[in-house]
Amino acid sequence: MVLDEFKDRFTLFLESGFIAVNQADEDSAVKLFNAAEMVYPDHVLTRVGFGYMYLCKLEIKKAIEMFEGALKREPNNEIAKSLLGFCFSLTPDQGMKGEKILEETKNETKDKGIKELNNVLLDFVDQFVKAKPSPETLPASSIAKKQAEMKSKKPKK
Repeated sequence: MVLDEFKDRFTLFLESGFIAVNQADEDSAVKLFNAAEMVYPDHVLTRVGFGYMYLCKLEIKKAIEMFEGALKREPNNEIAKSLLGFCFSLTPDQGMKGEKILEETKNETKDKGIKELNNVLLDFVDQFVKAKPSPETLPASSIAKKQAEMKSKKPKK
């Protein structure tokens, strides 16, 4: 098969896709993750790559779908679990579920990198997601009032 000659480049496609995401180059990231998926259609890390891309774009619903899909294929994938937990922790209605996933993954793993990742993610949630005032604690009228104040303070050109 024609694609067989590219099987040894799977890791290159995948890693380059993550680099493209970090460079905010979505077009290249999608092409690279698709290339990796063409070479190994059932590999879980392509789902993780797409999920990471959606997470970085703050498209949390799509990211959750990707990480859940990865976990259906590989239920013990600790990266997918950690990032799924983080995504849930960013949602107002599933924050506790996300923190529970992060804590469980951190406590169950033997991988120091995963422990450190989960510690960083939990710290982020504590410092920024749970910080008051958060958007869900402000009444809608307060948000609109703040936006109006900010607009009125902008210098006119």
